[in-house]
Amino acid sequence: MKNDDHQKDHEANNKVTSASSWQSVVNDFSADKQSFDMPWGKLMMWIFLLSDTFIFSIFLTSYMSVRMSTAIAWPNPSEVFALTIAGHHIPLVLIAIMTFILITSSGTMAMAVNYAYQGNKKKTVYLMLATALLGASFIGMQAFEWTKLIVEEGIRPWGNPMGANQFGAAFFMITGFHGLHVSAGVIYLTVIAKRINQGKYDQKGYHIVEITGLYWHFVDLVWVFIFAFFYLW
Repeated sequence: MKNDDHQKDHEANNKVTSASSWQSVVNDFSADKQSFDMPWGKLMMWIFLLSDTFIFSIFLTSYMSVRMSTAIAWPNPSEVFALTIAGHHIPLVLIAIMTFILITSSGTMAMAVNYAYQGNKKKTVYLMLATALLGASFIGMQAFEWTKLIVEEGIRPWGNPMGANQFGAAFFMITGFHGLHVSAGVIYLTVIAKRINQGKYDQKGYHIVEITGLYWHFVDLVWVFIFAFFYLW
């Protein structure tokens, strides 16, 4: 009998505790309390990057499908993306420099975020502008690469004298879409750096620098996949 009473008391206590816990959750939400300690701007950036991940994934998956299914020989990247320097035919040298620039820009962006949270506004602005300059250099090199392929090699989105016609369409679409993201990132970085220098975020805090960094790191990460798919495969 005592064991039955003890069991009943234990069950009653569990019900009370459970009801109290749920009531606490209900009270928190009804009181409009913040459930997760994350600024809205950062959350929205994560959602945007997630949607962009789906788009790039579809592009790259389509590229793999086209390349593996085409019956015509695919151009050799070592030949298509080679440069002749001082009489020497060097494969992928421009692409290697572009990749190095983007990786370096990730480092300067990470340092900018670190100095922003330390409250060092001057170094934050300099590093963000340095990141934007590296991004602009990348775009300039990509423009040079496109010009070479179009003018010298005769590659078009609808044709390719070096092999499968789908190469031009896939290359210009995917690298162009990524280049558009880098261009937007350069503008974004420049605008935010200017606003920081003007003291726009002195009262609000510097979460915006981390949000900007999220976008820039995403752009750099996407380039790693494009580099592997187009230039190494």
